Amino acid sequence: MQTPDFDKQTAHRYFAADSFNKTWEFLEKQDRAAIENLEMISTCHASLWHWMQFEGHTDENISIAYWQLSRVYAVTNQPSNAFSFAMLCLKITQDKHLSPFCLAYAYEALARAASISNKSEEVSTYVEQAKKIAESDLKGDEKQQLLDDLNTI
Repeated sequence: MQTPDFDKQTAHRYFAADSFNKTWEFLEKQDRAAIENLEMISTCHASLWHWMQFEGHTDENISIAYWQLSRVYAVTNQPSNAFSFAMLCLKITQDKHLSPFCLAYAYEALARAASISNKSEEVSTYVEQAKKIAESDLKGDEKQQLLDDLNTI
């Protein structure tokens, strides 16, 4: 195979972020068609894959990619996948001692996954854990963003 005319690492970094942003466009769309849901899932997986290929990725990049995949699967009503990616998010966040913001969002993802599984006790537990972190460790925009997201569950 011929060597490409571009830097692969730069391309991975670009497409990781671009796919992440495209996924957000789909998430913000009110009425997605089934084909758009499939494209949203695909762009989100592409974002994770490109982050994993980018040699300069951080553990936080991967945690956020897992979180976004959990969110995508939650809004497409796929509880098993939503929960699986929420657990991956929590695991990397805890194992790598990531920021309280990442930890709170791991619990937000678990709460959302539990919600679409109709597990109200789990929802309450995870929401409570996220709010506890918000109150003790988050400030300003980070805190408000998390609380606003929790209110959508």
